[in-house]
Amino acid sequence: MNALEDWVVTSTDTLWTWLVLPLVIVLALYFTVRSGVVQVRLLPRMLKGLTDRTPTDAEGRPQSLSAFQAFTVSAASRVGIGNIAGVGTAIAVGGPGAVAWMWLMAIFGAATAFVESTLAQLYKHRDADGFRGGPAYYVQRGLGSRWLGVVLAVVLIVAAPFAVTMLQSFTIAETVTDSFPSGAPGWVAPAVAIVVAVLTGAVILGGAHRIALVTETVVPAMALLYLGLGIVIVVLHVDAIGPVVQAILEDAVSGRAVAGGALGTVILTGVQRGMFSNEAGFGTAPNAAASAATTHPVKQGLVQSLGVYFDTLFVCSITAFIILVTRPDLETAEPGVAMTHDAVVGSLGTWAGALLSLIVFLLAFSTILGLNFYGESNIEYITERRSVLMGYRGAVVAAVLVGGLVSATLVWSLADLLLGVLALLNLLALAPLSRHVFALLKDYTAQHRAGRDPVYTRDRIPGIPGVEVWEDERSVTGLPPQDDATRP
Repeated sequence: MNALEDWVVTSTDTLWTWLVLPLVIVLALYFTVRSGVVQVRLLPRMLKGLTDRTPTDAEGRPQSLSAFQAFTVSAASRVGIGNIAGVGTAIAVGGPGAVAWMWLMAIFGAATAFVESTLAQLYKHRDADGFRGGPAYYVQRGLGSRWLGVVLAVVLIVAAPFAVTMLQSFTIAETVTDSFPSGAPGWVAPAVAIVVAVLTGAVILGGAHRIALVTETVVPAMALLYLGLGIVIVVLHVDAIGPVVQAILEDAVSGRAVAGGALGTVILTGVQRGMFSNEAGFGTAPNAAASAATTHPVKQGLVQSLGVYFDTLFVCSITAFIILVTRPDLETAEPGVAMTHDAVVGSLGTWAGALLSLIVFLLAFSTILGLNFYGESNIEYITERRSVLMGYRGAVVAAVLVGGLVSATLVWSLADLLLGVLALLNLLALAPLSRHVFALLKDYTAQHRAGRDPVYTRDRIPGIPGVEVWEDERSVTGLPPQDDATRP
């Protein structure tokens, strides 16, 4: 097992350092410039998109998930263990400066999230349950490569619903066992894994709509609970806020990393952990974005950009401040969720450790649901056989069971390696397809400036290949078409 762990860790570092990291930075900068800094310029439109009307079918029923439901499904996978354990690991390895690079990654990564989610909307597929799509779909329809789409789908299924799901299960079990003052009995971790597996099966067997119903309730509740806990701790250490902000900004450019000792380590750690948390560029969130019923692909692209800000600038920042205002000894602190746990208990008492365990459970459980949603979309891309889908769901439940019992190092490194491969494939596909996104953005902006609620139909921008839906205004909006005189 040690040899396997060593190989996975080495391969992960090489992949991220020499391939993924440079490509992430170059494309995020390119998308930002090419879109006119869309992630900042259209921030008010992102907020409005959460309450956008959901188009209906001929019987008046919603065509698919609403924009808000799709947002919560993607937020369920984004806002997870990466926001607690990942931030703790980033600070332990890269020092406070890693936090600044996580922030920077979120701002520029929001442009990447906009591109990939807009493409997912453009190339989405309609089935009996609504819409589905993602990288596999836009690779096949936009680049004309079915085999590459299948490769992407398989990598995503192995990386997200299995490797990352195991990580969520492991962290839940670890948090519960750590909450025992004198050490947890040996049966606790397996019991926790069984409970989580049973709950997972109960939800995912209900399909996409049940997952959406659970996440639109759980995600806002857990986010508010965690933010509230963090704000209380920060207020109790209000005198430390200034020095913490100064340490984050100074360490980001000085490279005085606690364990890494170099600027490169600070940047790599911050970008890698930031990307792991907000998923911008991984190709996972587009699977949720494609499921939304909306009138223009750009609308959901903007909503998903907002999801990156919500994840990193709010939730990850709260974790960073919870840890840093309590002034931990970073040279001896245990990385991961233990850093956050120690900071919470040290500030508020033992009862707060139990509350954090509940929050970690909600974060991890919702992430499991969101990742399963992504996996189902890609299973249905490969084959629509019901037996395969049911077998996949059973395998996800098994992954939850196994995840509570394996090595932490192996789980984290395996998830990083697989997500690195997924990100590399997705980013290489985004580069040539992004021109369609900028054409859509131009169309959206022109309609909005003309005072019209933007509606996209595939005849508006000739020359985009492989578009399946978006036939006409009535099919897109569920309403009679507007008069041609109102068009820009």
